[in-house]
Amino acid sequence: MPVIDMLSTGKNIEYLRKKNNMTVRELQNIMGFETPNTIYKWQHGTTLPTVDNLVVLAAIFKVKIDDILIVEK
Repeated sequence: MPVIDMLSTGKNIEYLRKKNNMTVRELQNIMGFETPNTIYKWQHGTTLPTVDNLVVLAAIFKVKIDDILIVEK
């Protein structure tokens, strides 16, 4: 069964954020979070974005959700 690689997905979110010349604070504000902690948890692979947040990230980064998630086969 395929499994989401949380650490690689987190690194990918960080990569996409930087590729779009966005700071953590800017992404935090766009996402409507009170603190940047959630974004740091994503980037460190501690947690994954919810499906709703993945949809927003995909729109912000102009990619498909599949381009955000890194899946181990």
